[in-house]
Amino acid sequence: MNTINRRRFLAVAGSAVVAPALTTRAAGASSLIESISKETLWRNRDGQSLTWFHPRACMLPGQNGKPVTLMNIQEIGGSDYFGPVHWTESHDRGRTWTDPEPIAALDRDPVPGRDDGLKAGVCDVTPQYHPPTGTVLALGHVVFYKGAYFARGEQLARYPVYVTRAADGTWSERKILEWDDPRGSFIYSNNCGQRVVLPNGDIQLAFTFGPKPEARMVAGVQATYDGDQLKIREVGPPLHNEHGRGLLEPSVTSFGGKIWMTIRAEDDRGYVAVSDDGLNFEEQRAWAWEDGTPLEMSTTQQHWLTHSDGLFLVYTRKDASNANVIRWRSPLWVAQVDPERQCLIRETEQVVLPLVGDGVNDPNKVALMGNFDVTNVSPEESIVTAGEWMPRNGYRGDVVLGRIRWSKPNRLPLW
Repeated sequence: MNTINRRRFLAVAGSAVVAPALTTRAAGASSLIESISKETLWRNRDGQSLTWFHPRACMLPGQNGKPVTLMNIQEIGGSDYFGPVHWTESHDRGRTWTDPEPIAALDRDPVPGRDDGLKAGVCDVTPQYHPPTGTVLALGHVVFYKGAYFARGEQLARYPVYVTRAADGTWSERKILEWDDPRGSFIYSNNCGQRVVLPNGDIQLAFTFGPKPEARMVAGVQATYDGDQLKIREVGPPLHNEHGRGLLEPSVTSFGGKIWMTIRAEDDRGYVAVSDDGLNFEEQRAWAWEDGTPLEMSTTQQHWLTHSDGLFLVYTRKDASNANVIRWRSPLWVAQVDPERQCLIRETEQVVLPLVGDGVNDPNKVALMGNFDVTNVSPEESIVTAGEWMPRNGYRGDVVLGRIRWSKPNRLPLW
């Protein structure tokens, strides 16, 4: 593939548009965040193209040793209705990208034993480079479709699936992360989750799981990975929440010698839990400000933004500006975490990606940004990538990027 010739430049395709800085360091804001700016990578607010979704990225060394950003992405055509998973690359910290190409193993496969057209697709894929093996592990989960819709009443048991990418750029066949535990008989998944490569090369992740749709649990998980096979080594004690579907879409990171987990829930809260070993987590506590006031969140994922000198959370929440937006999924915010009190520092909160439109009087035209990802792309910058969509306005939307520039170099390794 000739990356240079196929790159989508602004002057040619109009796909990567840089907006002026949204935020320069405000009084009281975290001194680590120097500025935040917005870029548009692919456009489809007019409905004339594809609406790309689930833009999740990782960094890896290129053939010349220079950092490359690899992203997985897929089309969205309806509620939980996604096309085949694609990949795309950037060689300039996410400013320009190659045309997305499909990953054959992450298309839709006929379900064995079924002759009614039910197919097994893949969604919620997160890639991560694994330095000990020089491979990329792209982990998502299975989803079932029939024709041009999400087979809502015909979902079989849900489980994680993954592919690996070798150093030469070839992708493997689809594989299943096996877990023979009755507690995951309805679903077990790490969908949309951030993971950590441990010093011994094992993978630290977390599962949401349950034997039924309601009251799902989450737990820390550690798995071995040899560049080909991902195998569960141990699953820790679960955390519980009985409201609705329970605890969902956990993401983990490492900070201050501990493993941190942030968790989606259905009781108008998000949760944080901390562990010394990645398996035994303290009881989760609702995300709150320093004074104990909980943030109002509506069943939406959160993700970690890590810097060597500070831990941050990217999230959505209720605000006067988005009162009538579905699940308050715009704008995207960032705030620094107080690691001692396990809360957010209110004066550090800033908007990463702004709400566009009127979230009170015309909310159906506000693009939702509840599916997003965070990637450190250099010591100076991190990016937040989000796939917009308007479920009540033709499933249209752009792929947008919030570029966070640090005031101090981030000493964490890129991979």
